Amino acid sequence: MARRIPQRQVDERAQAILATGLYDRWYGICPSDRIADRPVALKRWGRNLVAWRDRDGALHLQDDRCPHRGARLSLARNDGDRLVCVYHGAQILGDGTVAAIPGEPGCGLEGKRAVRSYPVREHRGAVFAWYGSDPDAPPADFALPERLTNGAFRAILCYTEWRCPYRFLIDNNMDPMHGAFLHTTAHSMQQGSRQAEFRTRDTETGFVFEKTGQKDLNFDWSEWYDRNFQAVCLEIPYPATGGPGGNFGIVAHMTPIDAETTACFFWRHRKVSGWQADVWQFLYRTRLEERHWHVLEQDRLVMETMAADADAREHLYSHDLGLTRVRGLMAREALQQARALAAGLEDGAQAETFGQ
Repeated sequence: MARRIPQRQVDERAQAILATGLYDRWYGICPSDRIADRPVALKRWGRNLVAWRDRDGALHLQDDRCPHRGARLSLARNDGDRLVCVYHGAQILGDGTVAAIPGEPGCGLEGKRAVRSYPVREHRGAVFAWYGSDPDAPPADFALPERLTNGAFRAILCYTEWRCPYRFLIDNNMDPMHGAFLHTTAHSMQQGSRQAEFRTRDTETGFVFEKTGQKDLNFDWSEWYDRNFQAVCLEIPYPATGGPGGNFGIVAHMTPIDAETTACFFWRHRKVSGWQADVWQFLYRTRLEERHWHVLEQDRLVMETMAADADAREHLYSHDLGLTRVRGLMAREALQQARALAAGLEDGAQAETFGQ
């Protein structure tokens, strides 16, 4: 008879999901150029993973665990179409199937899909993977924001890793008001008022949190994007001396490495094409990139020195309505996912281990 999952465990599972990433989303994993044929050990969503390319250059992302005795596949040898575990020679194909167990040919492991493999895509300089609640279900559409899919935008990826929960970075980017204080010495955020009223405006993919009486002066709005992929989109107005393309935009995407650390993807973009796109990219690389890393460093210092439970002991006000709305959306979905996992176990279905 199937066991009943206590509500307390469902609530704890929801908190664990929220801490290490909602299921059923595409997530950035790392810059594409970090993965070659040699297996690379990574941690994302609190899971140990291995990434590698086969002889045809196709990318694979799998759990970093040999199904025989649990040795790390990131230590394995790449034989072109498979990883060969250094411990006992188990051969694992890119889809997770055990091709051979040399020590005991014909054993029960051979032919089984015993290693979880994650659907992957490469786009705009990054590796993305689908983190599904059902490992056997196909992924949803790979639906990134227009600024990353429309060829009218030239986007440049900036990647870093910070020692703070990913939810802190989402909060930071959903908070336009901090630009007028924390970044007041930045080259592009010295204009506008330090007081503002805000409103929310729903979109087909989320909502916009924006100042009502100020536009195109500073960091004046944030857009929460959530369509099989979560990101915060924003723009910073630039003068003509900043080069072609109008406002300077950012798509910020955060992937939990674990509950305490985050893989940060910042695509800096402008709406330019042709020779103007080349001018913008050259200008960015030679003059602007260092300044933007300075702005990120201001954010990083605040984020990494906040207490781990900083968002549990707060006194919020109207400027924080954007981030509190995102928190509520994510918390409700985490609870729904925990309930679905519990129901699957109670029905005897194959599901993720509930305690993970």
